[in-house]
Amino acid sequence: MQSILVPQTEEREQALTFKAPPCRLSSNEFKAKFSGIYEHGTWVAEKVLLEGISEADTSIDRLASRMKKVVNEAGYDTRLALLRSHPELQGRLTLAGKLSADSASEQASAGLYNCSPEEFAEFQRLNARYRAKFGHPFLLAVRGLTRTEVLEKFAARIENDANTEFSNAFQQIHRRARLRLDRMGKAEVSKL
Repeated sequence: MQSILVPQTEEREQALTFKAPPCRLSSNEFKAKFSGIYEHGTWVAEKVLLEGISEADTSIDRLASRMKKVVNEAGYDTRLALLRSHPELQGRLTLAGKLSADSASEQASAGLYNCSPEEFAEFQRLNARYRAKFGHPFLLAVRGLTRTEVLEKFAARIENDANTEFSNAFQQIHRRARLRLDRMGKAEVSKL
């Protein structure tokens, strides 16, 4: 049986690979470039680096998979600390202007800086309720969503049990990491 190959567009191919192969970076350059993929998760990039980087890691899919595996294989306490290191949506770090550049950009893309007083109050109420129930901030990859969609998802997920929400939080963390890697790859392409 003959397999059918679906040709990829040049844009899709470019979005899936880094133009500057990670294996050609020094250890310090690799850590500087990839430590922010998982918010406050420098240890993820360090572990991937320790395991070795090859030409295959030029694939964004492969590097994303390796980073995800490092997080998923970490102990519960390490993973919980990673969850707890994330900022709340419209929380105190946002108000103090202390978000990472990536988090600030992601929250801005969803219009979270343009909340009405009622929406802002709702974020504050949900943040407090969520943190009290689960012991970590609500995590959602907000890029591509509207404020209304974010608030709807927030209100729905707060009704979950702790195990479901722990799993949901990591799905969102991995989604954010992948979006960050994709944006990084696209930025390299646009510089050409």
